[in-house]
Amino acid sequence: MKTTWLKTTLALTISAASAQAFANGIAINEQSASGAGTAYAGRASSALDASTIYGNPAGMSKLKRTEVSGGLAVVSAKDDISDAHSTASGSNKGDSVPLAAVPFGYFVTPLDDKVSVGLGIYVPYGIINDYESGFQGRSHGSYSKVQVITVQPTISYKFNDVVSVGFGPTINRIDGKLENNLATKGLFGATDDTKISIKGDDTAAGFNVGLLVTPTESTSIGATYHSKVKYELKGHTTVSNSPAGLFDSRMDASLDITLPESLDLSVTQKLDDRWTVYGGTTWTRWSRLKSIEVQNTGAPLAAFDTIGEDLSWHDTWSAAIGTSYQWNDQWVLRTGFAYDPSPTTNEHRTVRIPVGDRKIFTLGAGYSPNADMTIDVAYAYLWESTAGVNQPDGQELAGLQLQPAYSAKYDNSAHGLTAQMTYRF
Repeated sequence: MKTTWLKTTLALTISAASAQAFANGIAINEQSASGAGTAYAGRASSALDASTIYGNPAGMSKLKRTEVSGGLAVVSAKDDISDAHSTASGSNKGDSVPLAAVPFGYFVTPLDDKVSVGLGIYVPYGIINDYESGFQGRSHGSYSKVQVITVQPTISYKFNDVVSVGFGPTINRIDGKLENNLATKGLFGATDDTKISIKGDDTAAGFNVGLLVTPTESTSIGATYHSKVKYELKGHTTVSNSPAGLFDSRMDASLDITLPESLDLSVTQKLDDRWTVYGGTTWTRWSRLKSIEVQNTGAPLAAFDTIGEDLSWHDTWSAAIGTSYQWNDQWVLRTGFAYDPSPTTNEHRTVRIPVGDRKIFTLGAGYSPNADMTIDVAYAYLWESTAGVNQPDGQELAGLQLQPAYSAKYDNSAHGLTAQMTYRF
């Protein structure tokens, strides 16, 4: 018996798309409210507060005082499903993404005029996708949840008033769970579908490095490199409620997967005492996710020992522009627009990866009642081009199609609200 129905289990626990995130693929952008207001344009070239630890660690050299910055992003996403076709019965309600919250926190302190150190805790990847129990495409995916939490100690060095560099090793904890339901109802007297549940986790290291160049008082140019991170996940695959219990089992599972590196390039240009414009682009090496392989031990059949999966993702370039207006000494207003293309195509898109090309519009504001405190808020609206999902028939057993073909159109959108407070000592 082939293992098509297991190919998208542990692997997709990690490589499922983040329908609720404001960056495409499996990445998310919610690491800063001050940066969110300009759609993260200029993230690598603007050191607005301690969140520069993520945006560009070299930016810590621009912070003159010890400061703590932390906040939370709340995202409400919606996926509208239309033109669904399958031989399986079921519903297509969409709205499979629950309300999600993404926290972040940073600390920076200068040691002297040259060296600053800091610590950041943030979430670079994270998804939750929960279809209704009777979802028509449930055999291809019914539930996905994955998160990566990163801790980044960081140091920056200021060579002179023009050039600064920064470096931070990252400690990354990943864990996830995935479920799908095979169409086995009626087979050998089964009264319901077979449930597949996958869990896996690992901790791995990476690094971020940044360069910040300020050739004039009004111009800053930045580059930030986020390294790849190689994970060796350990977990288990559980098969339950199979017909007559024939395939019920718990298998040890492992997966080696490398999440991609990215390069963020941006420029910040101050036009006058009130207006500042920002521009940026980010390259992400999603092509690292072309294929993955799951190793199972203790499987009920030898065919389950090694499972291969092709993703065929491709590299992407995203772009953003933004501006800020200093209303007065206390208030700054921001706005931005970003375009973030999907790393997958109609040929490879699945119910777990229903993302299209993204457009994001943002509004933001910063309020500083005094020199010690700043409160930043940002609102974002995301919408995608219509994304087609076309998944062919999968595994058969005793003449019964365990994974009936499923096709549909997805129209995804989301609202996001991010808030952050910075306090300086």
